[in-house]
Amino acid sequence: MPVLTFAFCTYNRADRLEKLVAAMRTQTCPVPFEILAINNNSPDNTLEVLAHLQRQPGTPLRFVTETAPGIVPARNRALAEAISSDILAFIDDDEIPQPDFLNAAFDAIVNEGAQCVGGRIEIDFSPYGRPAWLDDDVAGFLGRLDHGQAPLWLSDTSTPIWSGNTAYAMQLFRDHSDLRFDLRYNRKGEGIGGGEDAMMLRTLLDLGTRIRYRSDMAVTHSVDPWKLKASYFLRLHYLAGVRNGQYVLPDYPTTLLGMPPFMVTQFLKHSGRTLKLALSGKPGLVRQAMNAAHALGSLQGYRNRSGA
Repeated sequence: MPVLTFAFCTYNRADRLEKLVAAMRTQTCPVPFEILAINNNSPDNTLEVLAHLQRQPGTPLRFVTETAPGIVPARNRALAEAISSDILAFIDDDEIPQPDFLNAAFDAIVNEGAQCVGGRIEIDFSPYGRPAWLDDDVAGFLGRLDHGQAPLWLSDTSTPIWSGNTAYAMQLFRDHSDLRFDLRYNRKGEGIGGGEDAMMLRTLLDLGTRIRYRSDMAVTHSVDPWKLKASYFLRLHYLAGVRNGQYVLPDYPTTLLGMPPFMVTQFLKHSGRTLKLALSGKPGLVRQAMNAAHALGSLQGYRNRSGA
């Protein structure tokens, strides 16, 4: 019988853990499973809460501490801890799995032959409420994900899945011992940024991995109030641009002050469009400003790489 590990990484969210672990323990699955918590050196009383939850009846809870700061070392520690399992399912510490989460993950991997499967992520804006300007397009950058009700196979990045709701057939990581989340895209503590899940998706696609989307593998994601501000999305896209410019873009033969001229032109165009929307009052201002921030970050990242 396959062995399943149901894991989450946590930092400084002790107050959420009891509700999270209780929801994880109510899951049903065709095989027994364990819960694995990766404590990322939390300064609060996370360890005490986990020890208390470990003593409670129900699905076994195992926890370890990863001292290297950031989500990437924490996720990679989970991979190492679960390397002998048949299946590893991931959620985040600010999420709650919906009923049938594990059933759907198990079915996709064992019965449908997926090596990786991801699912729907719904956003819970309570108790703060959803800002009027935050449409579904922008909400996607809070982790919202919905590719519809029908299952589908992923062949490119146009229908992504995110690490806050994924499961893996662990034979994949035993066959590729160097396959891990990329430390260059690490996000530490409560910082902004990341992108490690997008890079993992690209790597899996390059390997020809069988990746499945299942809408019934769903979680509800709670949003911190500091993320419900336009400045958060601008900063997020600026940092994503920095990583894009530094690690992803190719070397261009022509540069001016360490920057390709066409990238400067792109930034100016996005900035002009942002200004027009701001003056006209038409919708789409935040999304367009995010494009400008990404273009600016890409310029800075490219200059960082060139040493200009």
